[in-house]
Amino acid sequence: MPGSKSNLVSLHEDVINDTSDLSEMKISDEKGSVEKRTMTLIEKNGYHDSVYINAAKIFQGIHTEKRKDRILVRYGDDSVSPRLTFKDEYSQRVSYELAFNALKYQDLLEEILLDSCVYPCQSIPDELTSLLVVMLYDLQDRKFQAREIFDEEEPVAEVRKIEGYLHSFRTKLAAALARCRIKHDALSIEYILPETIRKQEQRASALPLCVWINTYKISLQDVFRDLEKKGFTRVETVSDFDRYTYCVDQHCHDVLVFPSSLKEELLNLDLFADCKLLLQDKSRSLAVHSARALLNTGDDIIVAHIGSHLTIAHMSVLTNHSMSRIFVCGVKSSAKAAELRNLFSHMGCKNIQLLHEDFTEIGPTDPRLQKAKVLLLLPQCSGLAVGNPIDFILNEHGDAGLLRDLFQGSVSEDKLSILAERQLNELMHAMKFNKVQAIVYCTCSVYPEENELVVKKALESGVEGNKVQPYRLTPPVFSTCSNSKTSTEIFFKMEPSEISSGCFLAILAREILLKRCLLKTFWLVLQQKDY
Repeated sequence: MPGSKSNLVSLHEDVINDTSDLSEMKISDEKGSVEKRTMTLIEKNGYHDSVYINAAKIFQGIHTEKRKDRILVRYGDDSVSPRLTFKDEYSQRVSYELAFNALKYQDLLEEILLDSCVYPCQSIPDELTSLLVVMLYDLQDRKFQAREIFDEEEPVAEVRKIEGYLHSFRTKLAAALARCRIKHDALSIEYILPETIRKQEQRASALPLCVWINTYKISLQDVFRDLEKKGFTRVETVSDFDRYTYCVDQHCHDVLVFPSSLKEELLNLDLFADCKLLLQDKSRSLAVHSARALLNTGDDIIVAHIGSHLTIAHMSVLTNHSMSRIFVCGVKSSAKAAELRNLFSHMGCKNIQLLHEDFTEIGPTDPRLQKAKVLLLLPQCSGLAVGNPIDFILNEHGDAGLLRDLFQGSVSEDKLSILAERQLNELMHAMKFNKVQAIVYCTCSVYPEENELVVKKALESGVEGNKVQPYRLTPPVFSTCSNSKTSTEIFFKMEPSEISSGCFLAILAREILLKRCLLKTFWLVLQQKDY
């Protein structure tokens, strides 16, 4: 809690030993306790040089640009998109986390640099300012203690230069930090953040975890028995959570929901190591279940974007007994194709076909896709409905600009217009595939411009022509095994909340399929009535 100034006056005297800390970075590695212990050690004592370089490149592209008359700290040219090379998944995650933290505290970090007279410095060019800010955040987060250097690490000259410079002024920097905290009347720097950002972070850290069951490798009942042996208790809903508990999702019968506090322990279970349980945002499970409900035996499905390999794998699992093939568009390189095939093979998926062309490059009469009856369209979107932006960026190959948009609380009109136009073009292209009977359109956006309005414009375009049945909107049907109440709403929407991320889902079906869907919905409603 914020404290009085009288309690803070002495902070500059011992701030080097300050015990305040910010958000703890969660490690989501699944390779074993020994490796996790090593990673934890690295985290407490700083990061490898490559992490600072990548974090600085990310921050350079997302930092808040100020008006010319207010610019006191200069960041150099960011017109060229940086090339990022990550050693592993952990390095990628902490690079984004470090960049996001630098963004959130950019004003504070700049104030510290200026107040301490550490900036400007003639020996540090503007092109290294992002690295300077990123490393300053990490230095204060380590309470201004020296970083531990690892023998196997390949040194990066720029990192060592900035590190030495900051360390030589650490007392002045610590004093400047103390003065900033006194100025803002805050015991820890997290209280300097706007209240909306603090609440957003609290909500994100408390969001329940959604995992889906890979029934290629294990049955639902075996998962329930295994969890019971490990001390977990199954409850009815999220509101019944109490430490080692979980529930079955109300919409997707193969999705389990756990308290957020159990993430580290869950990822250490052999169920995760063996790819029997997969951690993924619920919105993607809703999309694949909606698509599965529209398929008949032998129908193929088109996935318009690579997105997360987990989404494709989940679709494969759900179509295991239907003889369906899944065609995935946009796998550009042979290296990416080999990586995906290896991942899918490890997860037990066999019915996936990878296509080199982008979705919009594939003609509606392509002979490979003549048995495709359902098209799953998960377009790039603003993503402001997601709970954990870094997970979304890493899993969905999202734009790092999402971090800036979330921090600012909105997306620029120009960016929103570009996204909506691209989404409309992709949806209209999907409607040209004459053999396709249904399209599942799903975003993680809070904007009608990317949701209802895109669907409305596509339907009004008449792009499918007069020779085929037109598309109509139909309520989604998730599963005959689902516990959810069948929706009669045309669109399915989940608003971001304390218990879930948000998403938008629309089903466009041709009239012949629409009649079948309505009959199926009516039958499910009858099943759910209490007699």
